[in-house]
Amino acid sequence: MGYTVGYSVVREELEPAFCEEWRALLTRASMNKLFASPTWLRVWWQEFGAGRDLILLSVRNGGELVGVAPLMRDGDRLCFAGDTEICDYMDFIAAAGEEEAVLSAVLRSLGEEPWQELVLWAVPDGSPTLEALKAVSPRFGLRVDIETEDVCPQLDLPSTWSEYLASLDRKDRHELRRKLRKLGQAGEVELETVDEPAAVVAALDDFLRLYRESRSDKVAFMTEQMERFFRAIVSALAAEGRVELIFLNLGGVRVAAVLCFCEGGESLLYNSGYDPNYAYLSVGLLSKALALRKAIEEGKSRFDFLRGHEPYKYDLGAKDVPVYRCTVRRK
Repeated sequence: MGYTVGYSVVREELEPAFCEEWRALLTRASMNKLFASPTWLRVWWQEFGAGRDLILLSVRNGGELVGVAPLMRDGDRLCFAGDTEICDYMDFIAAAGEEEAVLSAVLRSLGEEPWQELVLWAVPDGSPTLEALKAVSPRFGLRVDIETEDVCPQLDLPSTWSEYLASLDRKDRHELRRKLRKLGQAGEVELETVDEPAAVVAALDDFLRLYRESRSDKVAFMTEQMERFFRAIVSALAAEGRVELIFLNLGGVRVAAVLCFCEGGESLLYNSGYDPNYAYLSVGLLSKALALRKAIEEGKSRFDFLRGHEPYKYDLGAKDVPVYRCTVRRK
């Protein structure tokens, strides 16, 4: 096939020149979610990579980068570099049409490594990796099991808010309209969008306050280490123009917030929070509904609620889209 695999073990840093090649590859890859970007991996690795081995496989054809496999060692197994708590999608990155050749090159290289399992988690529905694994693994004496790991509810957006409302079932449509009216009667409602990098960084204190206030489990999740990561990744992605921090303001007060990542024509709702003193006005749900309306008005094609099956996602019309865990074992 003419493919060669460049193999390197990198600890806690990624070479800038390689990262630039990787970014360029993402623009022509079948998998281009920001969770598989060098920016995401660099920030995650700096905070959580201590004591681990990061293994980057670069697949080239005639010197041209056509694939990247971001892996790490975890005992006697290999897996994607990252974790399911904060990375909603992962995959091999391959130039469109080159997926099977890239996977073959990766598995051939990994044949020289000691491992019992290769765990590929959070592979999105529709990824060419799913079919390529079934086709390629037997050639290397490997067995692959693919199972549903979680769901990422999504909504294909219509062209207008009216069409969106009409798509909801009668009960959900009635409830959403009723709650919006009630909110409007409580004071002046404003949807504030913060997307300038410096302004995003400055607004993070308010976002994190609302995040922690909204639920006790969010307080436990947002440890000091997780907050460092959160601030760093939001800052890094904002610098690339991929962050929208959206506040629902009532009477000039920020009462709820939604953090969205921008990926092509999609909005990805990564996290949210609200002031429980305003829970009677359903500001948590309505901040998401208004962020969704904003995405429709901007002509975006999809609103991705990312991992988890929280009821509000279905109240807003989302449908489950699975993500898969692929476990490759040596026979």
